[in-house]
Amino acid sequence: MFYRKLPTFLNPDTAGGCVAEAVGDRRARMETEPVDARRVALRRVAFAALVLGTVAALTALLGASFATGGISWAEALMMACFLLTLPWTAIGFWNAVIGLALMRLSRDPVAAVCPIAPGDPRQASPASTAILSCIRNEDVDEVSQRLDAMAADIDRAGRAPGFTLYVLSDTNDEEIAAREAHVFAALAERWADRMPVVYRRRADNPGFKAGNIRDFLERWGAAHDYAIVLDADSFLSARTMLDLVARMDANPRLGILQTLVVGSPTVSAFARVFQFGMRLGMRSYTLGSAWWQGDCGPYWGHNAIWRVKPFTEHCELPVLPGRGPLSGWVLSHDQVEAVLMRRAGHEVRVLPVETESFEENPPNLLEFIRRELRWCQGNLQYLKLLRLAGLKPVSRVQLVLAILMFVSAPAWLTFMATGAVIVALGGAELIRFEEVTGFTLFVIVLTMIFAPKIASFLDILADPKQRRAFGGAPRIAASWFVELVFAALMAPVIAVAVSLFIAGLPFGKAIGWGAQIRDNRTLPLTLCAAKLWPQTLFGLAGFAWAAAFAPGLVWPLLPVILGPALAIPFARLTSGETAGRLALASRLWRLPEETAPPECLLPLRLPAHASLGVRFGQPAPLFAGEMAKAEA
Repeated sequence: MFYRKLPTFLNPDTAGGCVAEAVGDRRARMETEPVDARRVALRRVAFAALVLGTVAALTALLGASFATGGISWAEALMMACFLLTLPWTAIGFWNAVIGLALMRLSRDPVAAVCPIAPGDPRQASPASTAILSCIRNEDVDEVSQRLDAMAADIDRAGRAPGFTLYVLSDTNDEEIAAREAHVFAALAERWADRMPVVYRRRADNPGFKAGNIRDFLERWGAAHDYAIVLDADSFLSARTMLDLVARMDANPRLGILQTLVVGSPTVSAFARVFQFGMRLGMRSYTLGSAWWQGDCGPYWGHNAIWRVKPFTEHCELPVLPGRGPLSGWVLSHDQVEAVLMRRAGHEVRVLPVETESFEENPPNLLEFIRRELRWCQGNLQYLKLLRLAGLKPVSRVQLVLAILMFVSAPAWLTFMATGAVIVALGGAELIRFEEVTGFTLFVIVLTMIFAPKIASFLDILADPKQRRAFGGAPRIAASWFVELVFAALMAPVIAVAVSLFIAGLPFGKAIGWGAQIRDNRTLPLTLCAAKLWPQTLFGLAGFAWAAAFAPGLVWPLLPVILGPALAIPFARLTSGETAGRLALASRLWRLPEETAPPECLLPLRLPAHASLGVRFGQPAPLFAGEMAKAEA
């Protein structure tokens, strides 16, 4: 083993044993093939037909948009680029359509796409569950506050003995490390008589987060049956964690179960708008994707539970051969671990329902771009993993789609640039565009891109309970519209950043694995200009091109060039406390957790709750009401 062993505050060997025969009879019943295997196979065929048919139809419509007389080399290049952008667009559209149909027409949408036994979270589990908090150079007090609140929530449910909390640090800042040692020693002492707490810091960090977890598995994994994985900004209520454990107990074939993560109430203006859109988009998208992915579902690397033994045996990641940014340790480890778990015969599923599973979103545009580029580099590493032996066909497709998700950005820019350059150079005969069919194609694609958000918006408006939770129909409609504009402005900004990053990969450009900025600071104007000048140049060039060569196209081009042209002031104005106060005062982009804050979040005393006048009281014992009703 190449990891250096470091001392801990507590020996976890006293945490409890593993599940032995307590669920043996249930295992025997569940070892057969999933009952929905044939149904999901048919769904996948139907979904593939819908996606391929849509891609073919849109490509044909683009071909029809080019006037008769044959396809020139420029038109052929544009069609090839357009084709690369279509898979994610078509998949997102059909996921949204299927998700909306399930939300409105199915009696139990979750059971329709995730047919696993629910278990009973009120019953004590024989399993030992590790809670893994993976951190690196984080705000120690904030992490400790979240973990303390989660431990207290589990303790109120009377289930603390079944859990062990591990704080797995990869911190390389000595000052922060010293603070960690002090704070987490105090946390371990506070919970010593109820829940074991272990703090471990690696002197170096081979394998990044995956290596951090691998070190846990080699040292302590044999002591536990399940592991709930957290990021530094994660928060799961005891109700959610106990539900995950109960589902794992009831479904021995289940290897990974991913929750649907939602954004925590925040005072960041950028994050408030962004996570409102994510909240709407992910609801229909995840439900629709679970309909056809079935037991080959996603794993996002946090706010999920997995079975320790098969994860240890089958999910160790390879070190990618070669040199350069796409070699070495795997950055985007989660989806690779998911396909390896499925290859081993265990199900990987997502629970497509909003539970009390939270995360924090990037507080400003620059931090959001940094996260996207880290994911981009990690996903492009999958090019070296496509030939892994024994993968399920759906798993291999998922890796390809993860690559295309970022390749589509430079393909889209090449599509735009090719047309602009040909026209500017006077090669009008190379691109003969029919305006009516071209505009029709533009409207169709734009509608498909926003389909997940449109679908969830319609579902919320049709449900009185959801309407109240999100603040009422007028507020929802205004929030939804402004967020669509926000997303339209931001999309080309991100596309330019991703395209430049990919262009730099062959020359050794890479993004480091460092701590994320989570506080709501105001971005300096000079920093915004230094980071976003390429986007600004792109946007201004677009306006100049339209003015010089195609004045009539200024309005259709606005969704593409306006956001980049305004990127610098946009980043500045959506960051900081002033923007946050204005966003809160507007009462837009309100979340259900702000309308009726769940008790599990009250101990965190979130600034967003304080700004909204929420009273912080002591949460009631978990399940007390349910148990009293049951006894009556």
